[in-house]
Amino acid sequence: MARLLRPGEGVWRRKPIEHIEQPEGTAGQRLTRELGLWQLTAIGVGGIIGAGIFTLAGTVANGTAGPAVLVSFLIAGVASAAAAFSYAEFAGLIPKAGSAYTYGYAVLGELAGWFIGWDLLLEYTAIVAVVAIGISGYFSFLLGELGVRLPAWMLGAPGTGPGHRVDLFAAVLCLLIAYLLTLGIRNAARFETLVVGLKVLVVLVVVGVGFFHLDTANYRPFFPFGVSGAFTGAATVFFAVFGYDAMSTAAEESKDAQRHMPRAILYSLAVSMVLYVLACLVLTGMENYRRIDPESGFSSAFKSVGLDALADVIAVGAIIGILTVMFTFMLGVTRVWYAMSRDGLLPRWFAKTSATHHVPVRVTWIAGCASALIAGFLPIGEAAELTNIGILLAFVVVCVSVIVLRYKRPDLPRTFRTPGMPVVPALGVCFSLWLVTFLAWQTWVRFAVWFVVGLVVYFSYSYRRSALAAAEGTGAGDGR
Repeated sequence: MARLLRPGEGVWRRKPIEHIEQPEGTAGQRLTRELGLWQLTAIGVGGIIGAGIFTLAGTVANGTAGPAVLVSFLIAGVASAAAAFSYAEFAGLIPKAGSAYTYGYAVLGELAGWFIGWDLLLEYTAIVAVVAIGISGYFSFLLGELGVRLPAWMLGAPGTGPGHRVDLFAAVLCLLIAYLLTLGIRNAARFETLVVGLKVLVVLVVVGVGFFHLDTANYRPFFPFGVSGAFTGAATVFFAVFGYDAMSTAAEESKDAQRHMPRAILYSLAVSMVLYVLACLVLTGMENYRRIDPESGFSSAFKSVGLDALADVIAVGAIIGILTVMFTFMLGVTRVWYAMSRDGLLPRWFAKTSATHHVPVRVTWIAGCASALIAGFLPIGEAAELTNIGILLAFVVVCVSVIVLRYKRPDLPRTFRTPGMPVVPALGVCFSLWLVTFLAWQTWVRFAVWFVVGLVVYFSYSYRRSALAAAEGTGAGDGR
């Protein structure tokens, strides 16, 4: 290892790009390459389509943007696309587990990599919880339609309704997704691909049938909360348009990551944005934004026009379809955690993979339990606020990094090149920073607390125990 690493300058030390693919660690710390192009694309679509359509579209339309929720998604989509090009370039250049964490570590140095990785651990875990809460809302709607009444204590987090103590279904669902991921990436990806196909079919049915029940009067006023409401909505729904980021964490499990990862990132975003635009038009055109159910928007919209049976089908499709979002982001948090632990920034104990399925089982169960606690005891609004600021800042780091590396190392072989350099990634930076300003101050406080905790962990443990510190002869051990 030492001969592959150049000595760095403290927190700015980084690995040479030429050796970033060199195998590291023991056989118990390696992943296996099982995923093809369409499986990767399905994971990307699975991460993007779901929460935004079946959960947040109704929530944002009802209380933040009205019919302009369509504009919210378009703004978030443009910002996401600018960053997606940067991710695509890095995915082809550095096909390693960890995504933004690995890119920042390789280009900007260890502290930047730590900052993004630590950030993503919280963000991805919170996203899993948010989506689980959304599924729980549809589950409750479906049971109500079937005449089933469950005890109030298990139907939601404290403060979300009379008698609510815990969202039990959401918490259990997090644990079930964790279990699925422990079965191996091949089996898990097959499940993901199948369910994504069913989900896209449900969205197409929603759009196709809903088109015949539009009332243009529902689009007026288009900006009931003002233009600022549309931008606030964009900051809220942003996490629903970047599943490709979590998908890119699986680069080491791709059969041909340098060719397939860039394509999968762009394909998944393009497909998803088309479906988002169509779905938002149908949702706000079928029912006035004031009457849209924030938790089960499409089911309530179809019920409002007398299509009760189809509303039930949509509820079932939403429950099944949103599972793929949970899958993608729990995959993301476990791979980022795995990469950080393999690099010594966190104890290497976490990087241990299963001898049977070759996946990081330990971190998978820890992430599953953490997301279950958030899903069970926090309202969806508070949980969603934990997700956005960190992802936006991760986008800033990736967009800045791709500019820096393009001018510092233009000689590196790239299977995909970000167009419009440096304008496109610079737009990604500007959009992301702009959207951050629309987040509530409570979000900044939570982020600041998590960031300070991360700095304490880094300087008390990671700085001296990372693989690069050991290579320089300044390390304090092997990071176990």
